[in-house]
Amino acid sequence: METLIKSIPNLPLFFSFFLAIYLAAHFLVFRNWRPKIRPEAASCLISIFHGTPAVFLATHALFTDPNRGFSSLNTKTQASVLDYSISYFLMDLIHYLIFSPSDVLFIGHHLATLFVFVTCRYVVARGAYAVLMLLILAEVTSACQNAWTLANARRIDVEFAAKVYDLLSPPFYALYSVVRGILGPYFVYQMGVFFVSGVDGGLIPKWVWVSWMFVVVMAISVSILWVTNLWVQLYREKSLKLQKKLT
Repeated sequence: METLIKSIPNLPLFFSFFLAIYLAAHFLVFRNWRPKIRPEAASCLISIFHGTPAVFLATHALFTDPNRGFSSLNTKTQASVLDYSISYFLMDLIHYLIFSPSDVLFIGHHLATLFVFVTCRYVVARGAYAVLMLLILAEVTSACQNAWTLANARRIDVEFAAKVYDLLSPPFYALYSVVRGILGPYFVYQMGVFFVSGVDGGLIPKWVWVSWMFVVVMAISVSILWVTNLWVQLYREKSLKLQKKLT
């Protein structure tokens, strides 16, 4: 309880930061964009301010901890990074509940992610090594993904955006496929082997690490399905363009 009370100020501070960016996106940065796509753009902007910074912050937090391990105690720096990400996902969850309440997939993803972060941060106060490594793997592609998403949103209205979308799609899909299809599953396998072996002596309760594993495996599976569909769509678009050239 004492740990929770001391850390509470981080949450409203970080949340206010993302809220301010989100409102600025709506009323300043993207004020001239069509109302239909403005909320998505605002969501992308707060993701930009979370994703890449989170990668660097999490990397620093992990490599400055000489005792890092799957069940090691969270350091203050690691706890701050967790608070930073919790604040972002809370803000983006509110966005989806207001503007896309039918997007059950993303709402479910954010709720599941928050469960993992909150239990790691406030329930067991351990396991930040595993959670932050997964955060790094999840967010290392975010800068490219957000640029791709913004270009996709504007490619019908702006020719330059269409060119950026076409240029970014293949390398983004390739990077995403490697990270989510190879590196992610490999790390999750290592994580699973560690917890199943019981070598940590139950420092992290079984219900916690089992739920973490379930959430992560489901998230990776959905990510692989998503990028597979994108590859299929890209192939169809290229085939259609080729057919038009030949006729």
